[in-house]
Amino acid sequence: MLLKMHPLNPEPRLVHKIITCLKNKGTIIYPTDTVYGIGCSIYASEAIEKICKLKHIAPNKAMLSIIFADLKHISDFCKPFNTSVFRTLKAYLPGPFTFILEANKNIPKILLSNRRTIGIRIPNNIITNRLVKELEHPIITASLPQDPELTYITDPEALYDKYQNQVDYVIDGGNGTSQFSTIVDVTVSPPEIIRQGIGIFS
Repeated sequence: MLLKMHPLNPEPRLVHKIITCLKNKGTIIYPTDTVYGIGCSIYASEAIEKICKLKHIAPNKAMLSIIFADLKHISDFCKPFNTSVFRTLKAYLPGPFTFILEANKNIPKILLSNRRTIGIRIPNNIITNRLVKELEHPIITASLPQDPELTYITDPEALYDKYQNQVDYVIDGGNGTSQFSTIVDVTVSPPEIIRQGIGIFS
């Protein structure tokens, strides 16, 4: 189903629909501050497998990230990090960045690669932020499968046409961008840019 949601003031009844879906192991396509993403509850292993199947990759190789509402809950899923890393996260989040941190034992094993690290995101997007706050735990996120003809990726209605039979909801929060987040590994010093995206890290 396609749900058109106000980008600045998401309608509570629509937010409730999405939260109910996520709690029932559903999958959604939703706006971020970069490209539209596909996601599910961090505790929905069946939904995680569904997303990975759509991307044609094993869960432990899919490089899925976790979306948080704010910094205070990151420590629930990541190993302790030093003051320098905290200052970096605080300076760049929310924003179009994915930061690589060491995962702790609370991360579902299905998500962990041999490196035992995880990407964390706090997008500068009101809809996504509201969903994570209302869900009260993180959302797993991934970019949609890439295709040479991805002129539609910024258009939620076109995304719905393509994926309506593969996800429960597509949230229309307005056109997205075609640029990805910048991935920064902060488990090393100095931090290493893994992928240069729309975010400028310095």
